[in-house]
Amino acid sequence: MKDTKIIAIINQKGGVGKTTTAINLSAALGELGKSVLLIDLDPQGNSSSGLGVEKDEVDCCIYDVLLNDVPIDETVVKQVTPGLDVVPATINLAGAEVELVSEMARENRLKDALAPLRGRYDYIFIDCPPSLGLLTVNALVAADKLLIPIQCEYYALEGVTKLLESMKRVQTRLNPSIDIFGVLMTMYDGHTNLSKQVVGEVRTYFGEKVFDMVIPRTVKLSEAPSYQQPITQYDPSGKGAIAYTEVAKEVIERG
Repeated sequence: MKDTKIIAIINQKGGVGKTTTAINLSAALGELGKSVLLIDLDPQGNSSSGLGVEKDEVDCCIYDVLLNDVPIDETVVKQVTPGLDVVPATINLAGAEVELVSEMARENRLKDALAPLRGRYDYIFIDCPPSLGLLTVNALVAADKLLIPIQCEYYALEGVTKLLESMKRVQTRLNPSIDIFGVLMTMYDGHTNLSKQVVGEVRTYFGEKVFDMVIPRTVKLSEAPSYQQPITQYDPSGKGAIAYTEVAKEVIERG
């Protein structure tokens, strides 16, 4: 029986490297011998397409799990890369926010669906949408921990305070054990003082929670999804792949 960790990759600000992290960290952990499930909870479905899942050929997706009581097992796409399975999202998920409002126990839908998978994977990652709606609340209730990617730019911490408020509310009412697993600095440009300054600020604010490794801004990381590959396959010896492999090792060390 594996001790499954469910980690939501979350930041309601868009464009901070959330999906890039979801894809590449999951794949890097798979290549290090861990069994990983990535749940695409973002209606844009970029984690699914970035790993080569053909959405037209998907019979059921996470939407059906949340709203039609389809067992999550029936939606898993196996071994998209070594050690990594995916539960895809399709455009249907765009309506889920509204449809969930009238459902019973709406905040617990994802948590209940994931219960049978505990013990089967080392890690289950949830790629959250860039908002604080009901899908994200479902992720906050289902997850044990949060991984927060933060872009190295001005106002980096601005959106995070709202997220932490939401986490506290969920902690009080729905999931007392939710906590921050780690904060990951993304799109780091070592040539600019701004990047260094932002990393300093975030380390001061979050302390030990911040990963030692920062993710560099590289063209290859942006290109990889269009080739439907994680960076560890698209450019295995490049800076991006090395960085995500190092983060994966830190994740394992943190237990």
